[in-house]
Amino acid sequence: MDTARTSKTPTKKTQEKTEKESSSRLSDQSLQQSPEKKIELKFNPRQLLNRGLLFLFIGILFLPFLYTMFTGRSDEKISLSQLITDIRQKKVDKIEVAGSEVKVIYKDSTLKITRKEESQSLVDILSKSGVDITDAQVTIKNLSPQEIFGQLLLSILPIGLMAVLFIFLFRQARGAQDGIMGIGRSKAKLFVKGKQDTKFADVGGMKEAKQELEEIVDFLKNPKKYKKVGARTPKGVLMVGPSGTGKTLLARAVAGEANVQFLSMAGSEFMEMLVGVGASRVRDLFLTAKKIAPSIIFIDEIDAIGRIRGYGSMGGHDEREQTLNQILVEMDGFTPNDNVIVMAATNRGDMLDPALVRPGRFDRRVQVNLPDLEERKFILNIHSKGKTFAADLNWDRVAKRTVGFSGADLENMLNEAAIAVARENRTEITHEDVEEASLKVKLGPTKKRLYDEKERSMTAYHEAGHALAAHFSKHSDPVHRISIVSRGMALGFTLTPPEKDKVQETKSELVDQIAVLLAGRAAEKLVFNELTGGASSDIERATRIARAMVMEYGMSDLGAMNFNPQYENSNYSRTYGEPLKISDKLQEKVDDAVAGFIEEGQKEALRIIMLHRDKLDKVTERLLEIESLDADEFIELVGEPKAS
Repeated sequence: MDTARTSKTPTKKTQEKTEKESSSRLSDQSLQQSPEKKIELKFNPRQLLNRGLLFLFIGILFLPFLYTMFTGRSDEKISLSQLITDIRQKKVDKIEVAGSEVKVIYKDSTLKITRKEESQSLVDILSKSGVDITDAQVTIKNLSPQEIFGQLLLSILPIGLMAVLFIFLFRQARGAQDGIMGIGRSKAKLFVKGKQDTKFADVGGMKEAKQELEEIVDFLKNPKKYKKVGARTPKGVLMVGPSGTGKTLLARAVAGEANVQFLSMAGSEFMEMLVGVGASRVRDLFLTAKKIAPSIIFIDEIDAIGRIRGYGSMGGHDEREQTLNQILVEMDGFTPNDNVIVMAATNRGDMLDPALVRPGRFDRRVQVNLPDLEERKFILNIHSKGKTFAADLNWDRVAKRTVGFSGADLENMLNEAAIAVARENRTEITHEDVEEASLKVKLGPTKKRLYDEKERSMTAYHEAGHALAAHFSKHSDPVHRISIVSRGMALGFTLTPPEKDKVQETKSELVDQIAVLLAGRAAEKLVFNELTGGASSDIERATRIARAMVMEYGMSDLGAMNFNPQYENSNYSRTYGEPLKISDKLQEKVDDAVAGFIEEGQKEALRIIMLHRDKLDKVTERLLEIESLDADEFIELVGEPKAS
């Protein structure tokens, strides 16, 4: 059990000062340690070719415009009626007709352009207009094949190139997105057979879980042995446990041991905005697994799609529900010869639909719990590889200290210790580094806050009160560390981890826990005749324990009765109607029983503090001097062994 005095008013000036100092130190270190960066230019010939073709197409599209702009022709354009008027006024010297284009050369050597219809003759037009064609020299010029081809090319080429460009862009988009019709394909990652390096030896602890999964591995390796005695394929294995306990790692170890194809997909990857995509991806995933059988399908965080149907949904047309229905059909549709096993992991097993977790779909339910003492030693041994530790580091002590840590917590703790050592330019990780890293993982990094002397003194007495109550209570856990160094929202903390792993707690232990939690507040009241808001978390936890003792555990004089709201009607783990509540008269008795446990804890805490007032002052003085005490120094100051 850990107790902490929380802060309600963090000091902003201190935070700003600390941030400025840390940022200046980091900038200095970066200037001193950052090596010169080498700039390397890498060329991708295929990418350059694609871009070159794209720019070429765009240039050809604008070819007619460029041809007009750079070659030609800024000649003035006139109408046929203007031409007729100019001929009558004898201004025109020569006329050249080439197809529909008419070039008019005036006597002052100016050139103008007009156009006529292809089917009409200029001579006929002039004659019908009453113009004497002898007033101007008319020349009919036929287009050469090259000119005809050029005009045709300039007319057709932009259209053709535009079509080619659209085809090119469409293929590029199709390659990037695998086509609009491929949205329903499974996004599962395929790990090729024989490429999985993870084995059961790489997974720390979890003997029971490994034993369950070893049979799955043996079936994939030797399916005939089981079929000979009439055993069918286990269709699914559901791994349930807290976050960070190694469920995904176990699935990878199964694939590595069985030496089969491994398809991995997260539950959220089935879901898309388009209707029906999730069900389509489920069908494609199972079809792929059957083609490459024997294989394993692993669905991580299956609670994203496997939640109980009907809660907070839109009925039978909910996309998530349709995806779940498809999974149910696929898993129940396996034949014994498919040789495909579905593995899934979740930390919310209580939220899964009963139709999904029933035998015939997920035949086995493997509980993955937090590691015990021996398993923590094994996990620490795995994650300590590649790191240099001091010779006097006691791994048994570290394993006992880390009760309640998951495998991910242990790995993160050792990594944080290594980072701290590298930051200080040292080469070995000491026990102090590991201890600091464990506190950082659970409580957060240290914060240097500026207190006045009264605040520091009140915090020290508060934490010393917790420590003395834990030390002199027969059924409480021993003190491991006391500190008035702020971490997170806590101004100080007292760590009392259990010496061994526990699966249940007695009434005496719970009563002592309440006393230890309220001892910090009792010390403040005794010494300063004042109460602070720093004990709010202690009061909350003590109240929660007392209420559970009365309402759930039946540890009060009211007897073995559960006083929580009860549901009479239930179906498939779903509850209907209003819960049945206890009467007001009985509720009053429950409240009195809860208050009785709290009052008993307050009296016991005050008794211990008053009896050992001299030790309280001694521990507080030492805390104010060095800010942190470990178990050995605390026992030396108290002068008495732990009560038992």
